[in-house]
Amino acid sequence: MSAMLDLVDMEELAIRIQAIRGFPLLGKDTEFVSKIADVLGQLLTSEENVERDAVHKALMSLIREDVKNSLQPLFKHVEQGSEIREKIICFLRDKVFPLKAELLKPQAEMERFITDLVKKSVQDVTGSEFELFMGFLRSLSIFGDSAPRESFQELIEIIQAQADLNSQFNVSDIDHIERWISCMYMALPIFMRGASASKFLNYFVKQIVPAFEKIPEEKKLDLLKTIASSSPYATAQDSRQLLPSVVQLLNKYMPGKKVDDINHNYVECLLYTYHHLAHKTPNTTNSLCGYKIVTGQPSDRLGEDFTEHYKDFTERLTGTEETVRAASKRLTQGMADFSKAISSAKTEEEKTKIKGDQQTSTRTMRSYNNILAMAQGKARPAPRRIRLMNA
Repeated sequence: MSAMLDLVDMEELAIRIQAIRGFPLLGKDTEFVSKIADVLGQLLTSEENVERDAVHKALMSLIREDVKNSLQPLFKHVEQGSEIREKIICFLRDKVFPLKAELLKPQAEMERFITDLVKKSVQDVTGSEFELFMGFLRSLSIFGDSAPRESFQELIEIIQAQADLNSQFNVSDIDHIERWISCMYMALPIFMRGASASKFLNYFVKQIVPAFEKIPEEKKLDLLKTIASSSPYATAQDSRQLLPSVVQLLNKYMPGKKVDDINHNYVECLLYTYHHLAHKTPNTTNSLCGYKIVTGQPSDRLGEDFTEHYKDFTERLTGTEETVRAASKRLTQGMADFSKAISSAKTEEEKTKIKGDQQTSTRTMRSYNNILAMAQGKARPAPRRIRLMNA
């Protein structure tokens, strides 16, 4: 073993390659496997293509011989953030993960083994690396469609840790905001499988909403999109907690009277969220916006007068509806000119720009139509047929 280690340090490329090719033979002895895998992992940094190819083949031979003892030292480099971690991750992505069906046997035992390795490794990774590892975990059978709810909750807890939900929200920390948004989007398919969205929604209410005005404009919409997209999977308890914040934001972005224009993207997301939450906790709407929906529970608060809330909210809905109708009419008139403009464009660059403007106008029109449908729906059941334009 020592002699082989000396050979891989030699200056002559041919000698190093021969030594690398011989390492898997030593792997027949279990006590050497981890050490050999560690050494080969470090050699992934080689700048010589032929040497790097030899390392890849030697590592794969070793892994096929002893998956556990071969992968542990490789993942350890990722976990500890060593200098070769990026090379290790690329090797796992390109060589190991695609062969999971062949390598992870017996399936349940080995999928659990590699899941535990991944969970330790993702504590300090980049956003793209985290997406890579989460994509791999979701491809495992233990997290497949027939997996129990507990398995999906395990995935959510990994994402929650990456989103750093225990930290104080800082509007100047763009990296944290982007990570939170990215994690929410990764979590959405898992919420659909029954995992809880409570911690994310709770963080939004307690940490993000109070600072919402100070958040950079380009990030506000992304945040609202994630909440809107997750609202169909909120529980009744989540909905009761989140709905006041949604109404608070609606009161800010819906005008009390007709105006020239509104931030239709914000309003669309918020109305979509409002409908889905109100559908799950109808007795909450009375105290928030005066919509009396009798459920027979004390929380209906039917004996209290919320007339002013009702008047204010309905005025805002009416103002929003009138504003959007007028904007929709103007946009319809403008969209009629796009075909003529494309035909008269003199260059491909002009045509491309006009087509881009046309697509933007089409998306805006769909957003307007969604707002009108939801503004008219008020506190009726969730508009399940509406496809949220911006999510």
